[in-house]
Amino acid sequence: MKFFISILLIALLSFAACLYLPWWMIAIAGFIVSACIPQRSGTAFLSGFFAGFLLWAGMSFWISSTNDHLFAHKISILILKTDNIYVLIAATGLIGGMVAGLGALTGSFLRRKKTVTA
Repeated sequence: MKFFISILLIALLSFAACLYLPWWMIAIAGFIVSACIPQRSGTAFLSGFFAGFLLWAGMSFWISSTNDHLFAHKISILILKTDNIYVLIAATGLIGGMVAGLGALTGSFLRRKKTVTA
C-alpha cells in the first residue's frame, strides 16, 4: 500500500512542482516522498521510477496529441532516425523515470542513514 501511495505522491508533487520550477524537481519530489515514507531502497527506486515514467510519458503523449504529433514525428526522425513517436515517448518516460527513481533512492538511503546513526 505504501508503494502505491508513494507513486501517487511523487507523481502529484512532481507535476505541481514542475508547473513553476525546473524539470529536475521530479528528483526532489522523489527524494522528499522517499525520505518521509519508509521503504526499502529497491522499492523506493521502483516507486520513483514508475511515478516519473508514468508522469513524463503521459504528459509527453498528451502534449504531443494536442498538435496531432507533428512535432514528435519531426523530433523522432531527427533523434531516433525512425518515424515512431511511441519510442520517443517511451524514451522521454525513461529519462523521467530514472531521474525520479534516483531521487527516491537517495531519499531512501538518507532515511536509512538517519535510523542507523540515531
